[in-house]
Amino acid sequence: MQKSVFLAAGIALSLLGPVAAQAGGAPHMTVWKSPWCGCCAAWAQVMERAGYQVTVRESEDLSPIRRQAGVPERMEGCHTATLGGYFLEGHVPPQAIARLLRERPRIAGLAVPGMPAGSPGMGDDPTARYDVYAVGRDGESQVYYRAGAR
Repeated sequence: MQKSVFLAAGIALSLLGPVAAQAGGAPHMTVWKSPWCGCCAAWAQVMERAGYQVTVRESEDLSPIRRQAGVPERMEGCHTATLGGYFLEGHVPPQAIARLLRERPRIAGLAVPGMPAGSPGMGDDPTARYDVYAVGRDGESQVYYRAGAR
């Protein structure tokens, strides 16, 4: 019980990212990942190099975090992050995140289902092709960004 209350409070606080960003400094991102996942740590480092302030939280079970953030099961990736009131599920590239923060669409977040080879943290191949989905608050999704040359 106490662990779930702490987890919910942590998620709620991380969704206040826009307040921190407006106060000055780099936008703050919280990343929840498995303690054993190296590609998630690599993705967090990519985000730091892209200019985000990153806090990493480790959890053996990301299911409650994903439910709280509104990530549909079919959109699950390797890790879950929150930034500026949005969730970022999986290996979302910095370019898609920058567009998200610039456009501020009325969605719950962005998702890269699975673990596409070449995505940030998975080899960082700029020619890798994969889609980033915008996920609505109703769980519906559509392609928001296409990574790689098409």
